[in-house]
Amino acid sequence: MFRLDGKTALVTGASQGIGEAIARRFVAQGAKVVLAARNEGKLESLAGQLGAAAFPLRLDVAATAEIAGRLGEIPEEFAQIDILINNAGITRDNLLLRMSLEHWEEVLRTNLTPAFALSKELVRGMMRRRWGRIVSVSSVIGLMGNAGQVNYAAAKAGLSGFAKSLAKELGSRGITVNVIAPGYIQTAMTEGLPEETQRALVESIALKRLGQADDIAAAAVYLASEEAGYVTGHVLNVSGGLYI
Repeated sequence: MFRLDGKTALVTGASQGIGEAIARRFVAQGAKVVLAARNEGKLESLAGQLGAAAFPLRLDVAATAEIAGRLGEIPEEFAQIDILINNAGITRDNLLLRMSLEHWEEVLRTNLTPAFALSKELVRGMMRRRWGRIVSVSSVIGLMGNAGQVNYAAAKAGLSGFAKSLAKELGSRGITVNVIAPGYIQTAMTEGLPEETQRALVESIALKRLGQADDIAAAAVYLASEEAGYVTGHVLNVSGGLYI
């Protein structure tokens, strides 16, 4: 089940964390993967580990004017993108009264606008083949909000509205559009938090543990698979019960 043989995916933010976990899972399930991120060194390293099934593509998703040109650099054997994973994201946290317009726009430019730009570039091919999967990695913060993150919450909530609308546009062409909303995921950042803060985070989660990047990757594999062909316009909450 959930095999991706014969499919090619493009994963943004693929050089580390959730994006890397998704890329690894997809290759394990039989897909070829275009690894897209800004850090060329990390991409090359990951591609070397994944072998012939992976192609590293240096891509700054916030530079939307350059996206079409960068996609044109993908070699022919990886050029037919069947699955798009919009995962790249940043934070620029602050209270509204202290947040600069630059940091507001920077977060939306990186976390939301690329989903539009990449989908617009890749969806025509999916429509011709009458098969496609678009999955965006959002956050439960886009569902529940969080003080100090109005920019991040707005961008992540925007991905949900984008997916629901696009799902209605593309459903008749066999293309599904969905969102994964992770909760707190164990990363280098969370490991660096004070022990008391970590305990408080865990206590706020019904399953009493932080999530792993592979928890999100497993959800992405499902939504990209044939088995999820009747699921579209959905926001899948993968938060361990942080938000219910």
